[in-house]
Amino acid sequence: MRVGLNFPAAAFAGIAVLCCAVPLRAHHAFAAEFDENKPVHFVDAIVTKVELINPHSWIHVDVKQPDGTVENWAIEAGSPNILLRRGVTRDVLKVGQKIVVDGYQSKDGTHRANGRDLTLPNGQKLFLGSSGNTGAPYEVQRPGVDTVK
Repeated sequence: MRVGLNFPAAAFAGIAVLCCAVPLRAHHAFAAEFDENKPVHFVDAIVTKVELINPHSWIHVDVKQPDGTVENWAIEAGSPNILLRRGVTRDVLKVGQKIVVDGYQSKDGTHRANGRDLTLPNGQKLFLGSSGNTGAPYEVQRPGVDTVK
């Protein structure tokens, strides 16, 4: 007696696997989501949440507007490994802490930004961007900006 799959059963199994696959979000270049012509500079942003996750970490901050309203922004940063090597850890960046954030707003105009630099209350500046050629402005260190490597 011969045991094996016939063509219809194999085709059904293949289609079932494809239908059940979880879609992956592709890694993107800076220019795909963020606009270098829309820089953001948040002074006294209050950290509300820190997500050190792959492929990009997120720092959520509350930003007080001139009219007194508060906007919550999500700041995209490099991977946890890259941030750790630059000195950004859960012990350094805490919920409730005031920070200064420089970056670039998303192209869709939502309250998301690609973080470039973060300044801690003690004045220490940390680079948030990912390494490599992402297309982000100032991919290399800017003169006068002290970064932790």
